[in-house]
Amino acid sequence: MKINLSTKVSQSYLQVKEGFNKDLFQALNPPFPPVKLLRFDGSSKGDLVSLELDFLLFKQVWTSEIIADKTDDKAFFFIDEGTRLPFFLKSWRHRHSIIKLDDHHSIIRDEISYKSHHFILDILLYPALYLQFAMRKPIYKRVFSRK
Repeated sequence: MKINLSTKVSQSYLQVKEGFNKDLFQALNPPFPPVKLLRFDGSSKGDLVSLELDFLLFKQVWTSEIIADKTDDKAFFFIDEGTRLPFFLKSWRHRHSIIKLDDHHSIIRDEISYKSHHFILDILLYPALYLQFAMRKPIYKRVFSRK
């Protein structure tokens, strides 16, 4: 399954790149399930991010590795891939792209692909995952407004 969302923000792509840090990561966490950050290395190849998801009756650890990153004169991207996933996911890949529009605006694009252990579960997970990433849009706009 694939989810693709884009958000226009009022900062240069390099300013937005610098803002992709631990504070932003924590601000982007959804209200449910509550998330405890176990590790945050950053957004460069080889970095790890690890979370504990609290589903009230049980907890699950989610660890992703940054498998690629690149900055050039038009964009910045990094890709995280799940190495330890909650039981309901079989695979996870998330490409974060920040694309230059002009000197004061950019687009943040989230491109997610995931698989569960059954195609019906893939479909059932889609609305919840889509909503969690759609909730990032106002946070991106607030954090990356012109200062």
